[in-house]
Amino acid sequence: MATNKLLLLPGDGIGPEIMTEVKKIIGWFNARGTVSFETEDDLVGGAAYDAHGQAVSDATMERALAADAVIFGAVGGPKWDGVAYEVRPEAGLLRLRKDLELFANLRPAICYPALADASSLKREVIEGLDILILRELTGGVYFGEPKEIIDLGNGQKRGIDTQVYDTYEIERISRMAFELARTRSNKVTSMEKRNVMKSGVLWNEVVTATHKQGYEDVQLEHMLADAGGMQLVRWPKQFDVIVTDNLFGDMLSDVAAMLTGSLGMLPSASLGAPDGKTGKRKALYEPVHGSAPDIAGTGAANPIAMIASFGMALRYSFGLVAEADMLDKAIANALGKGLRTRDIAAKGEATVSTAGMGDAIVAELDALSA
Repeated sequence: MATNKLLLLPGDGIGPEIMTEVKKIIGWFNARGTVSFETEDDLVGGAAYDAHGQAVSDATMERALAADAVIFGAVGGPKWDGVAYEVRPEAGLLRLRKDLELFANLRPAICYPALADASSLKREVIEGLDILILRELTGGVYFGEPKEIIDLGNGQKRGIDTQVYDTYEIERISRMAFELARTRSNKVTSMEKRNVMKSGVLWNEVVTATHKQGYEDVQLEHMLADAGGMQLVRWPKQFDVIVTDNLFGDMLSDVAAMLTGSLGMLPSASLGAPDGKTGKRKALYEPVHGSAPDIAGTGAANPIAMIASFGMALRYSFGLVAEADMLDKAIANALGKGLRTRDIAAKGEATVSTAGMGDAIVAELDALSA
């Protein structure tokens, strides 16, 4: 039985608490004896800055490159607001994405049946929602150069960020979108701003051309990103796979996350290109939510997004589809029994702690495997 190597990077704020619950899930699968995971913990974000003066050390990067998958918690908090831009906690995550060449970010937005009333939208709009936002992750305005603030004199400054995309970057994210759509409802919606941005014009052209290269069986539609944001809150079930750039993907995926009731419910996967020899991809899995320093240490954090992110690792890094399905079912069953953390509880409804939710999901795994 092959051993799968996981690098666990809890990070800051509630990161260590939710990572503890993932360790329970990993331990459960190891105890079954059908799959083996070897884990190693390390620092990232503010915790790494405190220890090493940088948001992720070179040694940690070496471990990340050697791992089969990285499981990432959350970084940042007001404690590090005054540190230099280059070593801010978020720089650790950006370096991981860049050095691991994780060009594709998968963010599913799924409405669990028990939480159909937790969304701010009407039940009929959100019930049964299952969409996937595919965000290009290593290009665009977050990485384009020049990126600087220029002093113009006379008390004036100019901030510059550059939106840059090359053809190959758009081609590879488009291909992944079409391939993912084939495993779902076979529809892709590409979102950009071709009406005002030259990068949007190129994006539209390349997605269209890629679609004609053997993906004609997949339905393709184009939509301006601002209109897409409106449609996400008007009738989100019209979408299946949404593919978009780094900036718009960041914003639209957070909109989609809130459709389901809480950022604490949404996982994500960041994937690289397949290795030419093994076919394996570098991968990092993380919850969509942030470090939530205001509730750190209180036991109020929702661990479901973190646990579901590990479920995505089972599915996409290790091909353990049955195990991933079982974990998804365990989460749904725990919610179906009325278990709620504070963020998804109705007013006056009883809540469970971070550890309580993790224990409940483990208990559901026990029940499903009995």
